[in-house]
Amino acid sequence: MLFKTLSAAVYGIDAELVEVEVDLAPRPGDAQHETIVTMVGLPDLAVRESRERIRSAITNCGFFFPVYKTTINLAPADVKKEGSAFDLPIAVGILGANGELRRETLDDTLLIGELALDGRVRPVRGALPIAVAAKQKGLRRLLLPVENVREAAVVSGLDVYPVQNLREVIELLNADPMPAPLRLNLDEMFNAADQYPVDFREVRGQMHAKRAIEVATAGAHNLLMVGPPGSGKTMLAKRIPSVLPPITFDEALETTKIHSVAGFTDARGLLTTRPFRSPHHTISDAGLIGGGAIPRPGEVSLSHNGVLFLDELPEFERNVLEVLRQPLEDQRVTISRAAMSLTFPAGFMLVAAMNPCPCGYFNDPTRECKCTPPQIQRYISKISGPLLDRIDIHVDVPAVKVSELSAQEASEGSAEIRAKVNRARKIQQTRFTGEHVFANAQMTPRLIRKYCQLAAGPQSLLERAINKYGLSARAYDRILKVSRTIADLDGVEHITEKHISEAVQYRTLDRNFWQ
Repeated sequence: MLFKTLSAAVYGIDAELVEVEVDLAPRPGDAQHETIVTMVGLPDLAVRESRERIRSAITNCGFFFPVYKTTINLAPADVKKEGSAFDLPIAVGILGANGELRRETLDDTLLIGELALDGRVRPVRGALPIAVAAKQKGLRRLLLPVENVREAAVVSGLDVYPVQNLREVIELLNADPMPAPLRLNLDEMFNAADQYPVDFREVRGQMHAKRAIEVATAGAHNLLMVGPPGSGKTMLAKRIPSVLPPITFDEALETTKIHSVAGFTDARGLLTTRPFRSPHHTISDAGLIGGGAIPRPGEVSLSHNGVLFLDELPEFERNVLEVLRQPLEDQRVTISRAAMSLTFPAGFMLVAAMNPCPCGYFNDPTRECKCTPPQIQRYISKISGPLLDRIDIHVDVPAVKVSELSAQEASEGSAEIRAKVNRARKIQQTRFTGEHVFANAQMTPRLIRKYCQLAAGPQSLLERAINKYGLSARAYDRILKVSRTIADLDGVEHITEKHISEAVQYRTLDRNFWQ
């Protein structure tokens, strides 16, 4: 007897439907006491091992494992299948072929889940991409583990059912009519999550650094903070998500798909706040960009629509930092392997922090620097010029004075900064309508020429700064982008000398900071 179920395989951040075909045929007379289960369709080791898990799960749930020769085909047969998510659809297919299901077909139902030996359904990766694929293919319902149900239930128009064990799955599929599916209130989820435990009001002093962060977040510019240990660089960085614009549903969906594939979703299901990733400086290039035989997303993709914070930037391996060039320019990263080539989104805001020298106290008025000029030069040279050129804003973060620490007057909080950032972002959204660009940092050379036109005065000032500091052509474009953002924060259409001057001040490393 032949029975078919539907499942899915995840490739990159998208999923493809897989048809699971189970055929039961009489065994030869001389093999009546042998176990014959054949699995075809390019299964990997984890899928092939599922035969023993499925046998035990079926038996321990009180069902009878068929005595027939069992052939399992995962179609399309020319695409490799990996992971344990096929356990549940295979088990249901076997029970369906053995007459345990009253339904003759499951053509409108997709099943995913790993089976424990006692029949429990364990969570799997990629539930959200699979739910999206099911909706796109016109399927009506999705059965999956309880732990994955919240991320899948955000897909409207798809009936999602959480299941805890194999017996519950069979009872659910045999029910007529089936019970009501799980429904989520997305507005309630977003409103509840739009709260942050940290606030810029807690940061004393550092008004120049706060202003630089305000400009950076208003235009989605990359930011590098330079200062001695204890000056508050990490404290400032951790508060940046609190002033970014609220994440939209489409952004949340795309970001959650990446985290779902990587297995990093939590009880919330949908990521309703912008991600903040802070990998340790011992990370490898594969950990940062992504990798594996079947590529998985790395930190740059997990930071998509959020912030990637690299603390102690010169301590990262040089080859690790250099792989950031492509995602910083293209907002995506492509990983090529012999079996396949996958592209992951990587539209993140890079925030980095570093000391001015190995000991951290170069130019500090209160502490003596013990580093020699060659040591400082070697330390700084760990960051290549092309990478620095791709960071729009460099800002000095000096040590905070005691008088500022003990000041009673509260500084500007995250809510006030976020309001200004939102106003600037709305101006940019209107400006870039139809351009496939959402912030000034993403402007192409064509858009820079169109929206960053300068009058004679600002143009002369910019040319003098370029000649004086020996800035590159890329730095020239970065200054124009930052100037455009500062003008947007002021709510004016034209870039003036004031905007150019402030943007030039944010090129600390280009102005021979260490000399």
